[in-house]
Amino acid sequence: MDKKESFKNFIKNNPKLINYIKDNEGSMQKLYEVYDVYGEDEKVWKEYLEDRSSINLNNISNIVKNIDMNSIKGHINTAQKALSLVQELTGKVNEGAKIIKKPLAPKPLDKFFED
Repeated sequence: MDKKESFKNFIKNNPKLINYIKDNEGSMQKLYEVYDVYGEDEKVWKEYLEDRSSINLNNISNIVKNIDMNSIKGHINTAQKALSLVQELTGKVNEGAKIIKKPLAPKPLDKFFED
């Protein structure tokens, strides 16, 4: 089996390498070059085969732990006040528009210039 075929089999046996490429962290060419130089040495491929989702979950859990709930409540209250103000202002504008949109009484056709 030639080098390219063995590389294809190696990729098929390690689908995490395809995820590594899909996440735009590398290219197939880069992986082939590493394979060409080092072969299937586990020490070299450890970086590419590590589970990145567990790293992300740890980061997310740390972020969640550091959230200040009082600060979030304050921001929500501020947003609610702003929304109620906007609703109040738009309600007044709509009320004013209703007054202006009332139909005018028709004038008689035989009166000109307020005779």
